[in-house]
Amino acid sequence: QVRLVESGGGLVQAGGSLRLSCAAAGRTISTTAVGWFRQTPGKEREFVALLGGGTYVDAVKGRFTGSRDNASNTAYLHMNNLRPEDTGVYFCAVYRGGPVRDATAYDSWGPGAQVTVSS
Repeated sequence: QVRLVESGGGLVQAGGSLRLSCAAAGRTISTTAVGWFRQTPGKEREFVALLGGGTYVDAVKGRFTGSRDNASNTAYLHMNNLRPEDTGVYFCAVYRGGPVRDATAYDSWGPGAQVTVSS
């Protein structure tokens, strides 16, 4: 089974950029649809993007871009022009089928990476 670990989170000012990494171990993800979600305290995980499907939530379209590096077995989420409302813990996971924006359609969740955007 694949194991995912996120990294690259941190504190950034509004308008800044971050690149999140989702490193995979145990199995290649070169042909796997990898999703990104984010969560804030007291709220459910919110779909952000699906790498492989080119699907993004409207709030991040034009600002976030997914990519992958097959050589390092890593997926990325490039986040530009960050806003305070982008703050949260970001998770990557493997898409298994079903509604793309539904967290139950995913498994092999990583532990998450905190992103904090200050105004």
